[in-house]
Amino acid sequence: MSDRTVLPILILGLISCSTPMLWSQQAPIPAKGPEFPIVLQQGVTAGKTPVGSKIQGKLVMATLLDGTVIPRNATFTGEVVESVAKTATDPSRLAICMDSAQWKNGSAALKVYFTGWYYPKVAESGQDLQYGPPQPANRTWNGQGQYPDPNSKVYRPFPGGDSDKNSSSVPDTPSETDSKHRAPIKDVEVVLGSDGTIALTSKRSNLKLERYTTYVVSAGDTVPPK
Repeated sequence: MSDRTVLPILILGLISCSTPMLWSQQAPIPAKGPEFPIVLQQGVTAGKTPVGSKIQGKLVMATLLDGTVIPRNATFTGEVVESVAKTATDPSRLAICMDSAQWKNGSAALKVYFTGWYYPKVAESGQDLQYGPPQPANRTWNGQGQYPDPNSKVYRPFPGGDSDKNSSSVPDTPSETDSKHRAPIKDVEVVLGSDGTIALTSKRSNLKLERYTTYVVSAGDTVPPK
């Protein structure tokens, strides 16, 4: 074998050995995972709610996870993993990891974080008034789209006075309910860690997540547009 033949072979061998090493140094890109709309059961404020605080939320719509349907009203449990108040130079920062879901006949281990999405409150009245979760037109949720929910309930008033004379009438009573469309949390940016962590940051004010508000938690890159 000539020197001209040996040299290209040596170069190819060096490239093939060094390429995996270069790939291994790159930060992993989080894969998009299932999304869960949950109603937060307590308020959380960056810098005030300490790291390690236990957090719970209620799933507002049945969601498919790895072939298992997690039913509506399943309890998600987790904890605050980062809680930093805003300073003159640094933004507020908050990260919450939910690591388990439990319901009457089962449970599931998972690792999902609060994202920068939520369902804002809107005013509804009359026959459109509903209790509970956002209800898209097809009323389904599969984690990234939708999954059937047979348990949705529409508000009906208790009969009383003259209401039994016309039981089909529904008073036009304004009330707040969740929007059917999610929206990005105002003035919030999302930071994705190489280990899959999702942290929320804000340069405007201390981050605050409200009790009884529906937020989206996810294991992937569910990032609101800037």
